[in-house]
Amino acid sequence: MADQTTTDERDDKARAEDRATRIAALCFGVSILAALGLLVVYLTGGDTQLEGILLTLAFGGVAAGLGVWVRVLIGPSVIVEPRDPMPSRAEDRAGFEQDFDSTVDEVKVGGRRRFLLQLLGGAGASLGLALTVPLLSLGPIFDPNARRELFDTSWSAGRRLVTIEGEELRPEMLAVDEIATVFPADSDRAADSQAVLVHTRPGAIDLSTLPYPDGVVDGLVVYSKICTHAGCPVGLYRAQDAELICPCHQSQFLVTAGAKVLSGPTGRPLPQLPIGVDDEGFLVATGEFSAPVGPSFWNLTQGQDS
Repeated sequence: MADQTTTDERDDKARAEDRATRIAALCFGVSILAALGLLVVYLTGGDTQLEGILLTLAFGGVAAGLGVWVRVLIGPSVIVEPRDPMPSRAEDRAGFEQDFDSTVDEVKVGGRRRFLLQLLGGAGASLGLALTVPLLSLGPIFDPNARRELFDTSWSAGRRLVTIEGEELRPEMLAVDEIATVFPADSDRAADSQAVLVHTRPGAIDLSTLPYPDGVVDGLVVYSKICTHAGCPVGLYRAQDAELICPCHQSQFLVTAGAKVLSGPTGRPLPQLPIGVDDEGFLVATGEFSAPVGPSFWNLTQGQDS
């Protein structure tokens, strides 16, 4: 009867270990798929919520698999280490050697441990790969494409200036002291391409101070609307003093002198967009901005800060 009980206990333990193996393998498999999915989602444009879910599944799968593995397959054990005698008994050493050899043989030849170790290694490698790729989001240091994205906008020679409603502009459409926010025509109106068109008073512009002296049309001059301090939109214009003002931190730029900084925390003028008139009389860009748009910290690796 005792032998039957022992046999039943061994069968129950074997079934429990098989079930635990399947559960741990499933957890590691989910982790691998989630990590690879995270990599794909990131490379195809990214979705913050989906990336968070996949990252949770990737880490959670590894944690759950290890938990099942340790709890069921290895199991809790009570270890008593007697002080005396210090040397292990011969039968204890023999038992340890037998257990060690059987474990090594199982890992080498195959079996439950080898199978789960392979899946755990795959989960770790997949997760490591998925976590490495987002380093590209750190910008210019890791991603050359990101470096160029910060310095290139949608403006190019021949692009007409349009309002937010898409209206194309002619020089005579703006009165003196009037300003307008403009974007490149036929573009997605990207935020980094927004600019401010200012109609200054006659003879007010000191052309020698402009990066593009020839990029002015009848007193009309265009600068980036993105403040070079923290990226706020520079939308306030004090016509009497020809000053553009950032409402966020009160940086002031002198429109008639190359948008140089008059006051405020910024240390760089607003980049100028050169403009001209096309054959149909519409205002067009004749090139790109004179310098990278936006906050100066974008420019640390390029050595172009003034």
